[in-house]
Amino acid sequence: MATVPEFDRGYTINGDGTTTAFQLSSLKAIDRIKIGEDADSAFYEPVTKQLAFTMGDSNKIAFVDAKTGKLVGELPMESKKLDGTVADGEGNLFMALRDRNTVVKIDVAQRKVSEEWKTAPCEEPTGIAYDNANKRIFVGCRGSKPVLAVLDSTSGKVITTAEIGRGNDGVIYDPTTRKVYTSNGVDANLVIYEQVSPDTYKLAEATTTRPYARTMAMDPKTRKIYLVTAEGTADPSKKINKAVAPFYPNRYFPDTFTVLTFAPK
Repeated sequence: MATVPEFDRGYTINGDGTTTAFQLSSLKAIDRIKIGEDADSAFYEPVTKQLAFTMGDSNKIAFVDAKTGKLVGELPMESKKLDGTVADGEGNLFMALRDRNTVVKIDVAQRKVSEEWKTAPCEEPTGIAYDNANKRIFVGCRGSKPVLAVLDSTSGKVITTAEIGRGNDGVIYDPTTRKVYTSNGVDANLVIYEQVSPDTYKLAEATTTRPYARTMAMDPKTRKIYLVTAEGTADPSKKINKAVAPFYPNRYFPDTFTVLTFAPK
């Protein structure tokens, strides 16, 4: 789900290639809008006031006017793993392409890829966050050697890497505390680095979470970190998502949905 408080709107991401626009203040549905044949996630770009809906199976991104819900354009992508995305505050989106080992810079107004940067030695870039003040992109990389990669957003150069846990999904940068959070579901940990300088990072903490707690969000007021998970099983009679882990659950047990809260010191 993507929320746009300035227009009192929220948008769901529906697997059938639609989005349901609703009023945030009342949760009343406004419209169901067809954007394509599939939909994975949505990200808001505040300068152009557009939402970017990623559609990996269709190899494209659909752009929707956040105020009206109107589909305004598309961008074909040479990737099926359109992953973590973050706005730079200047009308662009940085997006991790997991199956290409790259990060792209997307000009939303022009609906075009303006830059594409290799992330080596980072493999399978997934989660992403951005430090606007220091022009640094933080990328969580699954790969055979999971790392947090730090890129210069001007040149695309990989400045440094730091070890994290397996199964990364989320990366958050807190500009107030200058800490980078990475949620790693396979190893069930939250690995946190402190930004000593734009080019230097030191381990601040690595705390255990729960297996497959990957999806993560931060409350900007309290600085608390929230992660979600549930108890489940890998049923061999059904398809197992081996892109995350060999035995990633494909069936979850009722009443086990859990929200974990991490409160920084």
